[in-house]
Amino acid sequence: MDKERSAQAEVRDILRASKYKYTRQREKIMDVLLENIDEHLSADDVYNLVKDKAPDIGLSTVYRTLELFQDCNILHGIDFGDGCKRYELNHEIGEGHHHHHLICLVCGQIIEVKDDLLENLEKRIGAEYNFDICDHQLKFFGYCEKCAGQKSPV
Repeated sequence: MDKERSAQAEVRDILRASKYKYTRQREKIMDVLLENIDEHLSADDVYNLVKDKAPDIGLSTVYRTLELFQDCNILHGIDFGDGCKRYELNHEIGEGHHHHHLICLVCGQIIEVKDDLLENLEKRIGAEYNFDICDHQLKFFGYCEKCAGQKSPV
């Protein structure tokens, strides 16, 4: 719980520095994101989880808040190839970390690869091209263990 409080304080400070208020609604939405830190939640997923905690929060508030959090670099929006934007916390908020994703083409399962094997490559490319890299994403598409025998034509 202390990690969640620390992340909440960090988010509050980021928003204040950007001249935004950390409202009760934004706090409740961040609660849901922190409670589901290992999930890749869509705006609808966040809404369905937050409405139990705060029934007065509407879907449009959730969408606006997620976009604000993304604009303030609190969240990353990711499309895993199905046209649905999902969100995860920036690796610098709380216990986050750089990671990559394996996406099953049959069942849609998303598996996080915990190792960031690109850190050295990122540094080398940044130095070689005199480019300040802020982040990267890597997605592998294929078949999970359960679906390997059900491969669909790609």
